[in-house]
Amino acid sequence: MLRYRFARAVLKLIQLLLARLTVTGREHIPARGPYLVAVNHMSVADTPILLIAFPPLAWRFFAGEKWQDHWLYGPLMGWLGGIYINRGEVDRRALGEALNALKNGAVFGLAPEGQRSYVGYLQPAKDGAAYLASRAGVPIVPVGLVNSDALFSNVKRLHRTRLEVHIGKPFTLPDLGRRVKSRDLSAYSHLIMAHIAAQLPERYHGVYANSPALRALQTGEDPWPYCQEEEPTA
Repeated sequence: MLRYRFARAVLKLIQLLLARLTVTGREHIPARGPYLVAVNHMSVADTPILLIAFPPLAWRFFAGEKWQDHWLYGPLMGWLGGIYINRGEVDRRALGEALNALKNGAVFGLAPEGQRSYVGYLQPAKDGAAYLASRAGVPIVPVGLVNSDALFSNVKRLHRTRLEVHIGKPFTLPDLGRRVKSRDLSAYSHLIMAHIAAQLPERYHGVYANSPALRALQTGEDPWPYCQEEEPTA
């Protein structure tokens, strides 16, 4: 735990220099793991922002394999609990390692979109988060990050960024009353993304802007029946 406290303190100092950070919903953070933190992904700074916004935790998280050999990010991500994953394919080794971490009580952070969004709004989810949550049976904490995509461009202009982290209430995937099959994962993914979208301003909703599941969440209805409709596409 000492490494996470140290990393959080260093990152917090850097954040104070570069950005003003507002965090809402800290009361929704579970007292202990295991649970998943599902977040939108727009910047390489997203993981450090989560480390600052949450209390000191023994994190595990996915990191793209391209960072493994980076002189700085590679050692740092490995030290802080990163699991390198091959993007664009089903990486069973990485998924198995993530499942073992959750079974051992870890807090696991990941972006259901599977990669950074370069267009500034939500893109269709992959099924990795739904697979892990359904197999491990753990709660999911939805998180919306605002303005992380503007951080580095603002740094170049010597402007501080107004970062926002919105933490939603934990939820669990609905029990289907039978073994979860691969065809069920897209509906679960839709549900996860609707919860993330509900933490974000409208301009970030992207392919989920017209999701009936999102509208149901916003009006206090059960979103699950709407998630079994066709998954949004880019």
